[in-house]
Amino acid sequence: MNIVFMGTPDFAVPSLLQLLEKGYHVVGVVTQPDRPKGRKRVLTPPPVKVAALEAGIPVMQPERIRHPEAIAELSGWQPDLIVTAAFGQILPKAVLDMPRLGCINVHASLLPRYRGGAPIHRAIMDGETKTGVTIMYMAVGLDTGDIIAKVEVPIEESDNVGTMFDKLARAGAELLIETLPELIAGRAPRIPQNDAEATYAPNITREEERIDWSRSARQLFNQVRGLNPWPVAYTLWQGETMKVWESAVLSGVASPAGVEPGTVLQTSAQGIDVACGSGVLRLTVVQPAGKKAMPAGEFVRGGKLTEGTVLGR
Repeated sequence: MNIVFMGTPDFAVPSLLQLLEKGYHVVGVVTQPDRPKGRKRVLTPPPVKVAALEAGIPVMQPERIRHPEAIAELSGWQPDLIVTAAFGQILPKAVLDMPRLGCINVHASLLPRYRGGAPIHRAIMDGETKTGVTIMYMAVGLDTGDIIAKVEVPIEESDNVGTMFDKLARAGAELLIETLPELIAGRAPRIPQNDAEATYAPNITREEERIDWSRSARQLFNQVRGLNPWPVAYTLWQGETMKVWESAVLSGVASPAGVEPGTVLQTSAQGIDVACGSGVLRLTVVQPAGKKAMPAGEFVRGGKLTEGTVLGR
């Protein structure tokens, strides 16, 4: 049976490796083109490409999978099944109809909640205490296909996007391998999604990365961890960007009456305490413009950030 795997980031790699480890015949991999990365803009291959080449699997990197030449090349692999995981492009009907067993997707949420490209970020930013992975048949539309299987994964207070990507990548790979025998045998369920329960997880915008100090400390804590390690929340200090990598809510501490949100209330070795719309947020790891990320206590020892400073402008 010929399987074509489509995926791009680290999240997709465990699913590909599990397919290979369990002896499935992956005839080819489709991933996004190499992109410039880092400050030096070095052209870097996607993690899935690296894994595929190490395993000796042919790789396609179409700018658009819907282009006729890409569809023709894909057809040449004669796929019986297409498996996708965070591929990053919407498959056209010509591709969806190509394999006899259909196209399935490893999606990092409990569908129909968090359809779209940033389900892990959004679940954490929304303060969810659990998320999961759904294996679904792909259909025309954004993550609207029938569900085959789900698995729940808790979101702990200490989790951020990076830790949840790792947890969900492993859970997705395991669920995929559990699901495939029933699918190949034609016994996999097809559970229609309830569109009335659908929520959406569009990609993060630059404006959503900026901290709005009028929000509650709890909301901002979730924003910070929901954007760590990428793209990273930020505020303004002396008119320049200061990234906030880690933070903590000061339990039981209220923001003083009459104090403007964003005001630095106290600096210490433990961090920078900032007034919010409600509550106080302690910044514990920050990255001033042009510097590396550092413990906030180390940053304040420089004496440039003082109590009474208003962040965000």
